[in-house]
Amino acid sequence: MPDDQTTDPPELTDAGQPEPEEEKQESPADSKSGGKFIRQTLIILVAAVLLTVLLKIFVVQVYVIPSASMENTLMVNDRVLVNKLVYHFRNIDRGDIIVFSGAGTWGDLNGQQIAPLPGNPIERYWDEALAAIGLRADTTDYIKRVIGLPGDHVACCTDGNITVNGVQLNESSFIIPATEGGSGQAAGPASINKFSITVPPGRLWVMGDNRADSEDSMYRYTLMGDSLLQSTIPENEVAGRAFFVIWPPSQFGDLPIPATFQQAAINAAPAAASLGLAAPLLIWRWRRRR
Repeated sequence: MPDDQTTDPPELTDAGQPEPEEEKQESPADSKSGGKFIRQTLIILVAAVLLTVLLKIFVVQVYVIPSASMENTLMVNDRVLVNKLVYHFRNIDRGDIIVFSGAGTWGDLNGQQIAPLPGNPIERYWDEALAAIGLRADTTDYIKRVIGLPGDHVACCTDGNITVNGVQLNESSFIIPATEGGSGQAAGPASINKFSITVPPGRLWVMGDNRADSEDSMYRYTLMGDSLLQSTIPENEVAGRAFFVIWPPSQFGDLPIPATFQQAAINAAPAAASLGLAAPLLIWRWRRRR
């Protein structure tokens, strides 16, 4: 042996086999370490779920396009990102594609009224949280394009085109062509469903890009015979603006406001009307000061 140390031979059992060594006992430190790891993992998972829910409720949420009403801009089963913060920092614009709730305002095609959302904000956020994590199907949401803002005069049709405040819209860049079943330019249902309305205060006139297959303001007003209030939607029911298509890859891209809605003349008419209403008041104040 290399040194002077000796070891005792292992004890033998009655059968002549060495006795098995006693199993190593788990130390309290090891047990505490395992429990701490499990707790930390659970905390991380719960925090991740809560953060996801909060983001979906207040910031950005993915919506699935359920119908053909926005073709060819948005196709059935497209996934779009909806910014739920944007309208806290700017007003709704003409040409925006918005997601809004039809609960309590728009019934379905069979005339059945959709149940209204809870009036209590806590209950409402709880409902949205359940929908965000997939525990409740939200069937009250619609997605349409904003055509008219409060006070706008919207009319149809001049050569098949819609006008806003007397300005003709060139919708060829986003509306589904007549040859594919939509109203297109100067053709289809939009050219015969004539209307001339002024959007009520606090309401929006919205339409689908597929005019021949869209349950929108025009459809409700001209075909269903709804009142102007029933055909428009409240601004406070808008959940957010659809700004990007993330799926499928063939549709991947942003959703900008079409250039036709940027025509300066569209905004000039409401501004002039506001000035006309304000003019008598301004003259009266000027006279008082003199």
